[in-house]
Amino acid sequence: MKKMLFVYNPRSGKGTIGVHLAEILDIFTKGGYLVTAHPTQERDDAYRLVKEMASEYDIVVSCGGDGTTNEMIKGICDGGHHVPVGSIPAGTMNDFSGSLGIPNYMPDAARHIVEGYPRYVDIGAFNERYFNYVAAFGVFTKVSYSTDQQMKNALGPLAYFIDAVKEASQNLDLSHYYTMTIRANGKEVRDTFIYGMVANSLSVGGIKGLAGEDVSMDDGCFEGIFIKNPKSIPEFNQTLRALARKEFDAPYFCYFRASDFDIRSDADCPWTVDGEYGGTYKNVSVCALHKVLQFYLTDDAPGLARTPASPNPSEEGKG
Repeated sequence: MKKMLFVYNPRSGKGTIGVHLAEILDIFTKGGYLVTAHPTQERDDAYRLVKEMASEYDIVVSCGGDGTTNEMIKGICDGGHHVPVGSIPAGTMNDFSGSLGIPNYMPDAARHIVEGYPRYVDIGAFNERYFNYVAAFGVFTKVSYSTDQQMKNALGPLAYFIDAVKEASQNLDLSHYYTMTIRANGKEVRDTFIYGMVANSLSVGGIKGLAGEDVSMDDGCFEGIFIKNPKSIPEFNQTLRALARKEFDAPYFCYFRASDFDIRSDADCPWTVDGEYGGTYKNVSVCALHKVLQFYLTDDAPGLARTPASPNPSEEGKG
């Protein structure tokens, strides 16, 4: 039997994993796995466990929100492991897993792993740390880690939107902007921005298409969107309308698709990484790490290039 390390966050989302846990373990066992299950006890528990023990297993699977997936991925990469992974979404947004076509219903996600095979995906490097799918700064960013969990559970993406609009209106004195120089794809832009993100996802904060159209999770490129500082309330409203329509060629935005971003701010700038506070920096380097991690996925993963089903689960992972 193949050995699986199954790390789950019993507090993610509405804590519903307890309802499905027995069925999930049964699905994995019937699929030929000998499962070691570990409920996380505190922040970074999944990271420490995976970093220390991943090499003893044939696959590592996380169950939780984007933060739990982030801990698993960091543990794999920081530990220097070459073990394929799987994910069962149990959070509020699940942007990353949704972009990979992983079902939201937890038992279906477990079957997805059993029926799938390892497929390479891109992840990101933010200065010296790894991340799943998004690094961002500015207005809206603190919403993801400051919004009350009960409100997230009750309202989903609407909770983020309500708090984001509230934060934006409070900061409409336009004092919360950052003067930055951004280099990507051989281009350099210097301007003042109220928001920016570098992402690799079909949705961010539960909003589909926020990173642009034709996003691919395995093309070696991330999408960068930076919103310029509006000079007036009417311009701010026009910016929001253009953002809602995904009109990233509007004059209010700078949009890049690149493998490397060099972002230098004139002042200290707080960042969020995969929805969690990521620290304050003046200089940030964001890089797309091309196909460095293997996820157990099926052929219908929307964010990946279509490939024929592999009769040998290790075939795509060769090399």
